[in-house]
Amino acid sequence: MNKPSQKSPWIWIPSLYMTEGIPYIVIIVVSVIMYKKLGISNSDIGLYTSLLYLPWVIKPIWSPIVDLFGTKRKWFLSMQFILSLVFFGVGLSTAGNQFFFITLAFFWMGAFASATNDIASDGMYLIALKPEQQSFFVGLRGTFYRIGMITGQGLIVMVAGYLETSLGDNSKAWSYTMTLVALLMLMLTFINSLATPKVEETAEKRAREASFGKVFSTFFTKKNIGISLAFVLLYRLGESQLVKMASPFLLEDRQTGGLGLSTSEVGFLYGTIGVIALLLGGILGGIAISRHGLGKWMIPMALSLNLPNLLYIGLAHFQPENILFAGTVVVIEQFGYGFGFAAYMIFLIYLAEGLFKTSHYALATGFMAMGMMFPGMISGYIQEWLGYTGFFIWVGIAMIPALAIAASVKYPKEFGKKIN
Repeated sequence: MNKPSQKSPWIWIPSLYMTEGIPYIVIIVVSVIMYKKLGISNSDIGLYTSLLYLPWVIKPIWSPIVDLFGTKRKWFLSMQFILSLVFFGVGLSTAGNQFFFITLAFFWMGAFASATNDIASDGMYLIALKPEQQSFFVGLRGTFYRIGMITGQGLIVMVAGYLETSLGDNSKAWSYTMTLVALLMLMLTFINSLATPKVEETAEKRAREASFGKVFSTFFTKKNIGISLAFVLLYRLGESQLVKMASPFLLEDRQTGGLGLSTSEVGFLYGTIGVIALLLGGILGGIAISRHGLGKWMIPMALSLNLPNLLYIGLAHFQPENILFAGTVVVIEQFGYGFGFAAYMIFLIYLAEGLFKTSHYALATGFMAMGMMFPGMISGYIQEWLGYTGFFIWVGIAMIPALAIAASVKYPKEFGKKIN
C-alpha cells in the first residue's frame, strides 16, 4: 500500500521533470546541433540521431521490471547518476577521427538510462498523486519538463556558442559543454534525492501477483486501443520531422537556404523568450483541461500544437535577416506547443489507467517515441531532397492526419476535469 506523500508536489514535480527533460533534449536535439557544428551532414544527423529514439520506443519491454521490483525512487535516482557519467563520457570523446560513432555510443547508453528514468519518474507521478491532482499538475509537469528541454536547447547551447567563439575550437567547446551537462545532472540527482517523497514500499507483493504477460495483455485489450494508439503515433507527425531540421535550418548559411544564425543566437531564442512562451502555454493548458475536461480542448489543442509549424514556411521562403522574425516564430511555436501538449499528456494518462499504471504509461510513451523516431529518421533526406521551403510545406501537410485522428479518438469527454 502506498504511503501518503508529505512533500508538496509543487516542490518535487519541477525538479523531477526538469531531470527528465534535460537528458532527453541533450541526447535527441542538442546532439543535432553539436554534430552540425562538428561537420556532420543533415542526412546522417537525421538518421543516426533519430535512431536514438529507439530506447524510448522499446522501453515497455523492461518497464515491468521497474513496475514490479524495487521502488520508483531508487530506479530514477540510479538512472540519473548513470546519465551524469554518460555525459562525462561524451565530453571526453568529442576529439579524434572516430568522435561521431564514439559519442553516439555514449548517447545510446544515455538514451537507455534516460528512458528508464522516465519510466520510474512517471510512475512516481502516477502513484503519488490522486487522479484530480494528476490533471491539475499536468501543466506544471509538462512545463518543467519543457523547461528542462529548453535549458538544454537554450542555455546549454548558448554556453556552447560562447565557448566556440572564445576558444576558436568547436571540438573543445562541445567537450567542455558536455562536461557541464554532466555536472548539472549530478546536481539534479542530489536535489531529487532530497525533494522526492517516499510513497511506496518495495513491490515484492506486485511481483508475486503479476507476470510480464499479464502486464502487456491488459494494455492491448483496453477498449478502443487501436484508434488510441493511432492517435499517439500521429498526433506529432509534423513536429517529429520539424524538431530534427529546425536547428539546422536556423544555423545553415543563407546561401544554402538557412537563416545563418550563430549557435549562441539559436540558444538565446529557445532559452529566453521561448521559455516564457512555453511557461504560459503549458500552465494555461493544464488549467484549461482541469476546469473543462479533455473533450472541450482536444481539437483546439491539436491545432495549437500543429498550426505554428506553418510559420517556418515563411521563414524559409523570405529568409529575413532580422532575428526578430525568427524570434516571433519561436514564441508562437513554443506557446502553441506548451498549450497543445497538455491534451496529449492527459490522454496518455487516460490510456495508462488500470492496475499497472507505470508499465502501461511506459507502453503508451513507447508508442509516442515510435511516432517521433521513424519520421525523424527520414527528415534529413526529405529536407535535402525538397530544400527547406519544400520541407516545411511537407511538415504542414503532415499535420492533417493528426487533426483527423484527434477528432476521432475515443475517451471519456470529462476525463482530466478536476473533481470539485
